[in-house]
Amino acid sequence: MTDLGETMFASPEMAAIFSGRTMVQRMLDVEAALARAQARAGMIQQQAAAAIGAKCRVELLNLDALFRDAAEAGSPAIPLVRMLTELVDDDARKAVHLGVTSQDIIDTATVLQIREGVDLLIGRLLDIAQACATMAERHRHTPMAGRTLLQHAVPVTFGLKAARWLALSTRLATRLRTLQQQVVVVQLGGAAGTLAALGKEGLRVMEMLAHDLGLGVPDLPWHAERDRIGEVAAGLGVVAGAMGKIATDIALLAQTEVGEVSTGAAGAGGSGRSSAMPHKRNPVEATTALACSRMAIGTVPVILGAGVQEHERATGGWQAEWQAVPELFRFTSGAVQWVLRALSSLQVDAERMQANLNLTHGLIMAEALTTALVPHLGRSEAFRAVQRVSDRAAQTRTNLRDVAAADAQIRAVLSPQALERVFDVSAYLGSTDTFIDRALADFRSMRPQAPAR
Repeated sequence: MTDLGETMFASPEMAAIFSGRTMVQRMLDVEAALARAQARAGMIQQQAAAAIGAKCRVELLNLDALFRDAAEAGSPAIPLVRMLTELVDDDARKAVHLGVTSQDIIDTATVLQIREGVDLLIGRLLDIAQACATMAERHRHTPMAGRTLLQHAVPVTFGLKAARWLALSTRLATRLRTLQQQVVVVQLGGAAGTLAALGKEGLRVMEMLAHDLGLGVPDLPWHAERDRIGEVAAGLGVVAGAMGKIATDIALLAQTEVGEVSTGAAGAGGSGRSSAMPHKRNPVEATTALACSRMAIGTVPVILGAGVQEHERATGGWQAEWQAVPELFRFTSGAVQWVLRALSSLQVDAERMQANLNLTHGLIMAEALTTALVPHLGRSEAFRAVQRVSDRAAQTRTNLRDVAAADAQIRAVLSPQALERVFDVSAYLGSTDTFIDRALADFRSMRPQAPAR
């Protein structure tokens, strides 16, 4: 990634997890754990395992040379094993990387990175949920226009909108935890997935390696069956899309003509200041979240397409994952990070919400009026009657309540008091309170738990 990509389109923590340096360290972690497992199985000496483990430190390797040689060898594992072998003494050299293949090391190292990356995303999603929970409570009774197809529909509350973001974020965190439990498994199969080079100790070494690294044990090696990696890609794509949805809501609410929210710090030099127009405060957080979301989603097809692999080992599909998986995690983390920033600095303008609610002179309550008339006129006639008075109100720029009160058909079945209740926004919010309570309860039941391992 470029410097801009590292700083703008990824969280610093995720960039570190999927850096080249960390990748090499995770590969060394696997080599060290493999040596320990083989020593416990009696395949190599304990002293050899200890000697190998002592040298499995990334600072002991020349990373520039390793990455240069990886391009020539077609795999970072080949120069890594060579360098590690050169670091240990003669007695331990024959025990380095014994009976395994490059893909065993790289896949297991990637799984370790995935586990850490998913943990990070879960934590950030729960932070987003917490911010949304606070807003859902605070603005439970803050009315605003509900919008469908970008047009005023019926009244909602900003608390309900925040509760929907809350429920979404909570579901995402829950799904990632489940996904993590399913995909975080060790890879150990040897040259073609038989573990023949490890003899009768193969399965035992696999189990001990998995236990040492805190990973699950698969039924069999999965070198060319990439469903687990595909599930990770799809899961992160859903997260990225969800962050794009929240960011889009925020950007639309922040439009000048809407003005119901704003983000970023005010003041000279604050977030979102235009370089050319001194008056502007752009929704930088939402904008950048959307950029990250699109880039993350764009990476998903690369990984899913890479799942088409040949026989026991892939020619190109697996290698494509080396770039695509880190990018997907980085871009997804960027989307999550920028949404969290937007929500953390979100300023809600309740007065503007009320003003926009009144913008159509009561037309937003047309459904409520129809609902009140249905018991008296039937649905079809009620709909026609409200459509008639709505058109008249729009043409004359008169409040719908006044036009309805003057209409003989409506006046004949609804008293002035009943008509007043129809146009009370707070009385036409349906199950809003219950929905908010449900979203809060689901989140609170999940929050105390730690990310799965």
